[in-house]
Amino acid sequence: MKADLVPLKGALTIIAGIFCVYLVYLNVSVREYQTETEVTKANANIMDVEEIALEQEEIIEEVEPIVYDGMTLEELSNQIDKSLTSTITGKGHLIASYSLEKGVDPYMATAIILHETGCKWGCSYLVRECNNVGGQKGSGCGSYGYFNSLDEGIMAFIDNLERNYISYGLTTPEEINPKYAEDPNWSANVNKYIEIIRAQ
Repeated sequence: MKADLVPLKGALTIIAGIFCVYLVYLNVSVREYQTETEVTKANANIMDVEEIALEQEEIIEEVEPIVYDGMTLEELSNQIDKSLTSTITGKGHLIASYSLEKGVDPYMATAIILHETGCKWGCSYLVRECNNVGGQKGSGCGSYGYFNSLDEGIMAFIDNLERNYISYGLTTPEEINPKYAEDPNWSANVNKYIEIIRAQ
C-alpha cells in the first residue's frame, strides 16, 4: 500500500512545483501589467500637462500687450485712424507704432499733424504734393521739405519731434509751442485735437 503512495506523492510534488512556478509567473505578469498601466497613465498625464502648457502659451500669444492709454497697438491705431481723412487716411498704425518706438506721444503727434495740415477735413498742398505732414522746413518744396513718400514724411516728422523736442524734455504742446510755432495759441489748438482724437 505504501509503495503505491510513493508515485502519487511524487506526482503531487511535481504538480505542487508546477503550481508554485505558475503562481510566480502570474505574480510577475500582474506586476508587469501594473507597471505598464502606471507608465501609460504617467505618459498620459505628461501629455495632458504639455497640452495645457501649449494652450496657455497660445492664449498668452493671443493677448496683445497694452501700449498706450489702456489700449493695444491695434486699438490705438484704430482710434487714431478715426481722425485721419483725405491723404493720410489709414496711416494710424504707422503714426502709433513709430511714435511709440521714438518715445513720442502718439495722440500729440497726430494732433500736430492735423493742426499743421488740415487733414481732419482735407490735407494741404504740402501733404498732397510734398508728403510733408508737419510743416517741416527744408528744400524741394519751396522753403519746406520734400519727401519721397507719405510714410517717409510721417516718419521724418516724428523723428523731428523726438530729436528736437522730446529729447530736450519738451513733451507737451505747451512746452513745445515756443520753439515750434510763433502762434501762442498753437498749443491750445493742438490740445483741442488731442481731445477730439481721444473722444472719437
